[in-house]
Order: sequence, then structure tokens, then C-alpha cells
Amino acid sequence: MRILIIGLVLFLGVHSASIVSVEWRDGVVARIGKGPWQGLYSLVAVAGFVLIVYGYGLARQDPVILYVPPGWLRNLTLILMLPVFVLFLAPYFPGRIKTVARHPMLLATKLWALSHLLSNGAFADVVLFGSFIAWAGMDRVSMKGREQRELPGAPPSKWNDLILLTAGLVIYAVFIGGAHLRLIGVPIGTPWG
Repeated sequence: MRILIIGLVLFLGVHSASIVSVEWRDGVVARIGKGPWQGLYSLVAVAGFVLIVYGYGLARQDPVILYVPPGWLRNLTLILMLPVFVLFLAPYFPGRIKTVARHPMLLATKLWALSHLLSNGAFADVVLFGSFIAWAGMDRVSMKGREQRELPGAPPSKWNDLILLTAGLVIYAVFIGGAHLRLIGVPIGTPWG
């Protein structure tokens, strides 16, 4: 569990630089430069992600079960996951979906984490998915008081929403069709414990 927590601290910590202090983040970027900042940021984020994956895998080997969700919640998880990939990609395809969702990547994170909390009841699940829900909520609240940086992406187009829906639903289908099992080691709709 310790490795999972260290990974979460690194990954979510580096993603919280602007939540904690935009001035600090901008000051560091001004001192060391945008390229070195992005390199350091990426290095810490990747290290954190690797530790999350490894630590979560270790925790799955000897799970501490907090609750056993009813089977029908797995169906709800599949439904809640349906818009996740669309929303996750939306910041990069300016269109109506991005405009309506306002902060689509954070909404995707919340839906992903909540849906997985509903269908997984081990302590490691609560730590992992609960951390992401808490982080996404804090980031969303902090965005009300800070200017948003532009993300690179496709130019605005009337076709972006169609491209986005198609790409997001194809990725969803790939995950349902077996990628979740190959990447995560858990078949869709079955508990890992």
C-alpha cells in the first residue's frame, strides 16, 4: 500500500501545482524555463504513474475488502464509463461537448473514479479512486479562481464533436472488448478479489 500512496502523492502532487499556488508554479517556470519545467513535470508524473500501477498491483494480491458491491453496480459502472473517453479527449477537440462540459477532463476523471468505486470494494480501490475524486474536485473548485491555460489540440471545427464521439466510443469498445483485461489484468464486469 505504501508504494501506491507514494505514487499517488507524486502523480497527483505534480498535477496540483496550480491548485496549490499558481504564483509558485509560474515562478518556477520563469526561473528554469518552460521546457525544463515540462520535462521535470513529466518525469515526476510518469514516476508517480508507474508507482501507482505497481503499488495497486501489489495491493490486489492481498486485498483488504471493505465492502462487496452488488453485481448490478457493475452494469452501472459500464454505463457511467460510456462518456469517459469522449470527455477525456474533449479538451483537444473544441466543440459543443467541450463547451457544455466546461472542464471535460475533470468530469471524465470523476466519472471514471466513481464508477470504479461503485464496483470495487477493496481498501486499495478506495484509496486509489477516492484520491482521484478528491483531486478532481479540488482542481475544479480551484479553477474558478485562476486563468485557464490553453491546451494544444485540433482547431475549432463543426466536425470536432463527431470526431470526438467516434474516437471516444471506439476506445470504449476496445476497452470493453478486451483491452481492460490485457492492460489492467481484470476482465470487465468481474471482481478482481
